Amino acid sequence: MYQAPTSDMLFVMKELAGLEEIASLPGGEDATPETVEAVLHEAAKLCGEVLEPLNAEGDRNPSRWENGNVHATPGFKAAFRQYVEGGWQGVQHPQEYEGQGLPKLVGTPCVEMLNAANLSFALCPLLTDGAIEALLTAGSEAQKQRFVPKLISGDWTGTMNLTEPQAGSDLAAVRTRAEPQGDGTYKVFGTKIFITWGEHDMAENIVHLVLARTPTAPEGVKGISLFIVPKFLVNEDGTLGARNDVHCVSIEHKLGIKASPTAVLQFGDHGGAIGQLIGEENRGLEYMFIMMNAARFAVGMQGVAVSDRAYQKALAYAKERVQSRPVDGSAKAAVSIIHHPDVRRMLATMRALTEAARALAYVAAGESDRAHGDPDEAARARHQARYEYLVPIVKGWSTELALEVTSLGVQVHGGMGFIEETGAAQFYRDARILPIYEGTTAIQANDLIGRKTLRDGGAAAKALLADIAQTVDALAAQRGAAFESMRKHLAAGKEALASAVDFVLAKTKSDPNAVFAGSVPYLKLAGIVLGGWQMARAMLASQRLMQEDPKFHGAKIATAQFYAQHVLPQAVALEAAIVSANGSEGVLALAEDQF
Repeated sequence: MYQAPTSDMLFVMKELAGLEEIASLPGGEDATPETVEAVLHEAAKLCGEVLEPLNAEGDRNPSRWENGNVHATPGFKAAFRQYVEGGWQGVQHPQEYEGQGLPKLVGTPCVEMLNAANLSFALCPLLTDGAIEALLTAGSEAQKQRFVPKLISGDWTGTMNLTEPQAGSDLAAVRTRAEPQGDGTYKVFGTKIFITWGEHDMAENIVHLVLARTPTAPEGVKGISLFIVPKFLVNEDGTLGARNDVHCVSIEHKLGIKASPTAVLQFGDHGGAIGQLIGEENRGLEYMFIMMNAARFAVGMQGVAVSDRAYQKALAYAKERVQSRPVDGSAKAAVSIIHHPDVRRMLATMRALTEAARALAYVAAGESDRAHGDPDEAARARHQARYEYLVPIVKGWSTELALEVTSLGVQVHGGMGFIEETGAAQFYRDARILPIYEGTTAIQANDLIGRKTLRDGGAAAKALLADIAQTVDALAAQRGAAFESMRKHLAAGKEALASAVDFVLAKTKSDPNAVFAGSVPYLKLAGIVLGGWQMARAMLASQRLMQEDPKFHGAKIATAQFYAQHVLPQAVALEAAIVSANGSEGVLALAEDQF
């Protein structure tokens, strides 16, 4: 059974992400310590008791397509009603649209728990959150009033429709067209694929946000507009009208997340699907990026979540599985495998990576809250820049490490991990999509270089490096091997990341192939070092708080020391791969016919 790590979540929120400061910002007043703890404990109860028991069932008995209709896994519909009736869809959304209005930092652990309990289920609220964000930012007041409260209540759900068969991630190749009707509406024609929860029976309506081109649109991404195309048309009084001309023609059969229906949607086969323009024509990609960034952060949290779930399962198995005598001769009989050094190494790796990724993501959520709530305009801009720099790292690094963590979870189980009935394999299979959807790791890495490092001349990255340097100095003032180990390896990691940032800034114009060949190593390097920075900050906080809970804080320090010794040293190797091993000397030296 899934046990939400609420103690670690609250520790990170309070000591690393600055919950008290965020609660003092305008709009954050409801995030009192008592309220936050109550929210987390109620979320943990729902996820552990209602959603987690459906996870394996969803894998065995996936969503089913039949004559254009999709039936969710048995039990999902009732669970979804419990979820939305509890107000969970609106935790982070404005009170004026019937949301809870709590900070993103409070919503983030709720998102983690939801995904840890049931990744397939969680994808439906995830896409709805993105649709809400897009409408709140770019929709007209009438569109907000008509659609947002229904999305927050869970009466309706939302989707994001970008991908087409011929386009993939290249949105410049989108062909779906939208023809104006003269009455303010458009008729939409085209095919969209890989639409998560694009059709289902858990809510009475589905609000599709669709990228399409108008007849006069310029070529490329500058000619894309964004439209609201609901499954059922909405009358002026808010009631549902006729079925719109959008239909699910199939759902995909997948490696993992099987309970989440991934739909092929056909728009306009029977005269045209009626849609409303969001904002202005030809600014659709700009608006859709609001939804995409919300989704990218949430997918990063999926990486953290499935990693934690795999760790919990592997830990429980290691404690109960008895096999072999200990190598140090401390017992004559076989012992549980958690006593064996390599099993402990694997479990420590799983725990350290998960805790580092969680901390970095929660800190990013805090930056988002400050970017929205700080009364000082210049401070808001700094926090927004920092948040935007962190988002591709949260998405890319957290999902890549989820593959390592879930694979180690299978390994801890040994041969039993390869057997579906034990459940470890599902986490591994479910995690495999995470570095792919909402932009592959390479797309995140290219974004980290192009929009997040080059555009501001490395300002956000260098500000983070300066903060890491302060933490290194703070570590030097502490005594003990754990702190010295972290100081040494974090300092080396900081220098490696600084070198990589300088390389990107210096070489992108003169040798772009060399820089972008190292883009994913750059993202991973940033994740490892920034994650290590959070682990170092956690060490310092736990040292200060040790007397409050020696067992908890002692474990935090030990896990951080393991991260310093086993994970942070990878930073130096990644820096070498980025700076020294690309261009004519690296992978680009291979001719096409040599692959």
